[in-house]
Amino acid sequence: MLKYKNVFLVLGIIFIASNLRTPLTAVGPLVSDIRSDLGISSGMTGFLTTLPLLTFAVLSLPSSKLGTKIGNELAIFLSLIVLTAGILLRSAGGSAALFAGTFLIGTGIVVGNVLIPSIIKQKFPDKMGLITSIFSIAMSLSAGISSGMSVPLANDLHLGWRQTLLVWILVAVAAIIFWLPQLYHREKAVKVAKPSFTVNSVWHSSLAWQVTFFMGLQSFLFYCFIAWLPAILQSHGLSKATAGWLLSFSQIIAIPASFIVPILADRLNDQRGITAISCLIYFMGLLGLLLSKNMILLTTSVALIGVSGGACFSLAFTFIGLRSSNGAQAAVLSGTAQSAGYLLAATGPILIGYLFDYTQTWASSILLWLIITLFLLYAGLGAGRNQYIFPMVEPKQSPN
Repeated sequence: MLKYKNVFLVLGIIFIASNLRTPLTAVGPLVSDIRSDLGISSGMTGFLTTLPLLTFAVLSLPSSKLGTKIGNELAIFLSLIVLTAGILLRSAGGSAALFAGTFLIGTGIVVGNVLIPSIIKQKFPDKMGLITSIFSIAMSLSAGISSGMSVPLANDLHLGWRQTLLVWILVAVAAIIFWLPQLYHREKAVKVAKPSFTVNSVWHSSLAWQVTFFMGLQSFLFYCFIAWLPAILQSHGLSKATAGWLLSFSQIIAIPASFIVPILADRLNDQRGITAISCLIYFMGLLGLLLSKNMILLTTSVALIGVSGGACFSLAFTFIGLRSSNGAQAAVLSGTAQSAGYLLAATGPILIGYLFDYTQTWASSILLWLIITLFLLYAGLGAGRNQYIFPMVEPKQSPN
């Protein structure tokens, strides 16, 4: 049972998580509207998804340091203010406002991405799997809802793409309200002694690199799907609305995996088996997407991609906690893994956009994703080993 004083913290984490994908996943089903309205190329449209990822890469390490300097709670609160401003600016005008607002959105999201795993490790060391599951579910559910509602809001309610993207400011405002109680407790946070490790020492850990590559490759695949899966589905003859709902379906069907996998991983001494199963399902889903000729196979493939994507995402964040011995170590690993990982992921959406412009077929993109999945498996088998990032500290044995 969670202590009563932690209930508000969990609610705050849920609302923070609901903002870490929603402003980005709402864009995918509307890319054709944005592209035609602003007259930008497929490559530049892909840059809409790449820009926040570049922001994640550049600001992940500074976010970790900001949390150490002013406290995780205050840092996250300030990031929500920046996120809200970004959502407003993105819908305020033309392409310049679109990209500037997207940059601010990425800046707001990155702090939560980096610091929430540290908060979970520090505040809930014995319930890390459960709280990570709740965190993952909130992200997946909100992402799925935003993807599915984008086209109906834009077309059926005639809001257009600008007002549709502006709707999600309500989620950001709700997060600010629910996070306010944490500002009162921020000075009472547990003080952690200055760690004997540094960012440079983390980069000398092969295990840290494996966690980083797993984080980056699963993010590479996820943000490629968010940006381009609706377009791929439309190339199979589906309507824009149906493609948007299938993207939403892929996020919602990921919820059971997002919930079960962290709890199971936390109970296992070794996560290599569950990682292998997740990557195999991913590969099967992508292969089905490449070969699908009818709606049933297409829907099945999207479902497999969603389930495995949810599993790999939750594993990536679970690895940060499992491969760290305390909250301070988790914050450093989270910042470094997400910095390099998102730099890798940032190449995905824009690369796929230019690849399609060059080949005029989605088959080449799906083949690339199949290859990426094999590298994801390789990184995951390393990250799933029962070790901490610093070998002199042995992890406790968890009950099976």
